[in-house]
Order: sequence, then structure tokens, then C-alpha cells
Amino acid sequence: MTEKEKQQAGELYNANDRQLLAERVAAKKLCAEYNVIPYNDYQKKERLLDRLIALRGEKTWIEANFFCDYGYNIVMGNNFYANHNLVILDCAEVVFGDNVFIGPNCGFYTAGHPEDFAVRNQGLEYAKPIKVGSNVWIGGNVCVMPGVTIGDNTVIGAGSVVTEDIPSGVVAAGNPCKVIRPVKTGDVPAPAASEEKAEEKPADKPVEKKTVPIKKREIRIEEIKK
Repeated sequence: MTEKEKQQAGELYNANDRQLLAERVAAKKLCAEYNVIPYNDYQKKERLLDRLIALRGEKTWIEANFFCDYGYNIVMGNNFYANHNLVILDCAEVVFGDNVFIGPNCGFYTAGHPEDFAVRNQGLEYAKPIKVGSNVWIGGNVCVMPGVTIGDNTVIGAGSVVTEDIPSGVVAAGNPCKVIRPVKTGDVPAPAASEEKAEEKPADKPVEKKTVPIKKREIRIEEIKK
């Protein structure tokens, strides 16, 4: 097996492998380019994300600065938003569902290292995938560790270190991150007085759900060689 095949299989691999190093260089060059694009040059940001991210839905926005290892292991659903200083160490796959909001200074780390220093010092490491469900809000300064799955409709409190799976529909926080309580439903501000007196309008027709095509990034060998 190649070192990349070992990496994708979750086995110990040499991160200093020539192919992996070249792919990291290509991704980090794109990240550096993305981070200096003028804020309102939306089209250029979109084009660069298409080159960097494997799959992404509509309304994908990542504030600068953004850093990742490879890019081709990252999948983002529709309506994805990440605040400043997002770090994704995507040595394994990192998948985000729809309507995911991420606060500033958050990290998603698939990479892990052996406890035995003699093995670790050989440059060997492993990678475990991370999965974040839909309708998830992650507060600022959160670290998500290798192999973690976060369920749908969940809130992760600011400053949390998520070391184990978190179920759907809960508020969780802490170091290590633990479930605190179920998510409150129907948490909507009361209407203003003028709105309460407004004449009732007929209910809108249900909106037909549409399937949004996901954009796919192809790895270009010429990018790696640059």
C-alpha cells in the first residue's frame, strides 16, 4: 500500500511521504491565495473554493483566514458558514451537513499521533474521519478531535473540546464536551405589538423541496507540481 492508501484506510502512515507532502503544498498555496482575496470579490472566492474543496453545496461562505491540509477530503452541505480562523486538518474525510454555522477560531482535527514517542518520532501518524450533521451550531474556539460524529440539530458551546460522539438534538459543552440538556424547540421571539394586531394572512403554500447539485473538485496534477 502507498502511504496515501494507508492514510485513507485509517492505518499508521508516513506524513512526510512525497506525494502527500506535494498535495499539502498545493492546498496550502490555495489557502494562502484565498486569504488575501478582497472581501467583496465573491466570484473569485467561489472559484478558488471550487479548486480547493472536494464537494460543496450552495451558499458556502468561509471567512478569512482559512486553513486546511488537503481540501479534497472536505465535504460541505448547503448554507455553510464559518467565521474567521477555521482550521480543518483533513487527513481523513470531514463532512458537514446542511445549515452548519461555525464560530471563530474553530478546529476540526482528523490527524492523531501515536503515544509511543519512538513511533511518533518516525513521522508516523493516523487519521480518523469527522462528521457533523445538519442544523448544527458550533460556538467559537471549539476543537473537534479525530473520529468524532456530531448529530443533527445540535449546539456545541464555545470553548468545547469534543473528544467523543455527540447525539442529535442536544446542547453540549465543556472540556471534554458533554451533553448538558436537550435543545429548546420553538425558541422564537414574541412578535411586536403592531404585528400582533396585523390582519392575518392566508398561509403560504408549502415550498417544494429542491435538490441542489453539489459542486465537485477534481485534483489537478499541475496544481501539485507548482
